Amino acid sequence: MTDQSTRRPGSGATRLPLPALVAEDAVAPGTPRGGLSAPIVHCVLYENGYRRPGDVPFAHALETARDASARAGVHATLAPEHKVGASFVWIDLDDPSEDDLADVAEEFGLHPLAVEDAVHAHERPKLETYGDIAFVVLKTACYDDAAESVVFGDVMLFVGKDFLVSIRHRASTPISEVRTELESRPDVLRVGPSAVLYAIADRIVDDYVDAADGLAQDVDEVENDVFSSDRSDRAERIYRLKREVLSFRRAVWPLTGPVDRLARGQVQGLDPRTADYFRDVRDHLLRTAEQVDALNQLLDSALNANLAGVTLRQNEDMRKITAYAAILGWMTVIAGIYGMNFDYMPELRWLLGYPFALTVMVGGAAVIFTSFRRRGWL
Repeated sequence: MTDQSTRRPGSGATRLPLPALVAEDAVAPGTPRGGLSAPIVHCVLYENGYRRPGDVPFAHALETARDASARAGVHATLAPEHKVGASFVWIDLDDPSEDDLADVAEEFGLHPLAVEDAVHAHERPKLETYGDIAFVVLKTACYDDAAESVVFGDVMLFVGKDFLVSIRHRASTPISEVRTELESRPDVLRVGPSAVLYAIADRIVDDYVDAADGLAQDVDEVENDVFSSDRSDRAERIYRLKREVLSFRRAVWPLTGPVDRLARGQVQGLDPRTADYFRDVRDHLLRTAEQVDALNQLLDSALNANLAGVTLRQNEDMRKITAYAAILGWMTVIAGIYGMNFDYMPELRWLLGYPFALTVMVGGAAVIFTSFRRRGWL
């Protein structure tokens, strides 16, 4: 439903231009906006695929959407290509408190358990249904290449027949961009709130692809470093990357089940026409999940190779130490014999005794050194 050619990596296309709507995401929490409660970023009504100018009052948002749908019902006898699309309200909240969500829950009839999850965040990706209302939890991901870490956020969505409530907690995916792109596609918005759910999920999964590519580049660097001639131990960096990959995996894999249900059109209350679009999201998600698993296996291999390399280098060091100890041991034997304080010893008063002892020491050491060198110990 979102035009894929505008956002797929490598397409060469740029994103749609962002009007003043993008600035709404920058509204600081606690800043009043037109009389609405502080965490509400926007509360807008869509009729027949088009946005009604301005925001609608929160207290009358749902009633306004249903009145618009009722007015559109007079066109039910028109041919399909002329029918008026669904009217619905979209409320977007940024890091709301429990009291903030209590008002929203009362207005839209949201289940208390789902509201509790939406307040505390940090939930695993999931899809739950409460009657004809779907509750979807998505994890956003953005890769910080400088810190080599994946930054996670939360997006919770309540999707009803004529409303959608999106709740963000430190989400890296800009919802305003998704909204702007959707508003350029009235044919998509006519499908209703299910189309918004698809567009947000599609954008988040696209961000997964970018995050996985960033991780893959650093994993490739680690592999090259492990097999380089540099003797540094890469274990710390490997462990750090492995921790990020495992955290990323916990965000990606649990989402495959809910997206599969959406792709099969098996979710009550959602428009089945979006199933075809969710199949595209599922394909991208599964490819990313498989890539994350492959990165995890590569890091396991890199860790084992690094450990083997450290062990090998330690063995090489021990061989060198042993070889030099043998050389010094030979010289110590000669020096020790002639260092004994006996009165009667061979060559003790020989004029060439001292040079002879040094020659024997150096010659024996040279023979031992050559032997170890041929064996690759030195």
